[in-house]
Amino acid sequence: MSMLFWFFTKICFGFKKPKITILGSEFAGEIESVGKAVKSFKQGDQVFGYLGQSMGAYAEYICLPENGVLAIKPTNMTFEEAAVAPYGAIMALSLLRKINVQSGQKVLINGASGGIGSAAVQIAKHFGVEVTGVCSTPRIEFVKSLGADKVIDYTAKDFTHSGETYDLIFDILGKSSFTHCKSSLNKNGRYLLASFKTKQLFQMLWTSMADNKKVKCAIAPGSVEDLISVKELIEAGKIKSIIDRSFPLEQTAEAHWYVEKGHKKGNVVITV
Repeated sequence: MSMLFWFFTKICFGFKKPKITILGSEFAGEIESVGKAVKSFKQGDQVFGYLGQSMGAYAEYICLPENGVLAIKPTNMTFEEAAVAPYGAIMALSLLRKINVQSGQKVLINGASGGIGSAAVQIAKHFGVEVTGVCSTPRIEFVKSLGADKVIDYTAKDFTHSGETYDLIFDILGKSSFTHCKSSLNKNGRYLLASFKTKQLFQMLWTSMADNKKVKCAIAPGSVEDLISVKELIEAGKIKSIIDRSFPLEQTAEAHWYVEKGHKKGNVVITV
């Protein structure tokens, strides 16, 4: 099964060298021109959107179909803020909807300071749940600013040893395990993974048949409907983008190095 995943990954991204040479999956900008048949957008519209795995956003110009994951930019965001909003918010909103999070539940988000995690904290609060965020020491205040009710520093404390139990543990990067977290789930609790491997898929199959605490592996390819929902939440003041640093397009490599050092608090933007 792992070899199968490897094979399909290579098909998508290339065997000997990368198929995709321009990275970047989310963007914001102004429409330069439209085709004669386009009805939904016009020249001069300020838009934001998500390209998914096709990527290509690190560029001065992008060509998109009218039915792409594209929408008018939120009125209460700058281009920089809107450019970093789609990916994390689309993923978090879609996955939390799939798991049917309910008001009054207790949710722990492991990886609460990342792109998906920071959006998940805000969206979960919008759904009326009690949110506990897990992050490293430098990002505690950042996660608190997103609205988390409690924040656990994983460098100082293992959340599974806190004695708290949750209706949902949302592990963004799959850094924990179901075995490790099971005792921290309430009856009928769910362990949600946005990043997973073959083992977790088998656990999902097994727990769906034999356990009241279930593993859920989910993906969210993104749709224009999701993006419009994200826009509405942004304009309602439920989601905000926090910018750590901006880099010009010519310094894209430096921006990636900065992110990979693991010190960012918020989002990093590439500007043109």
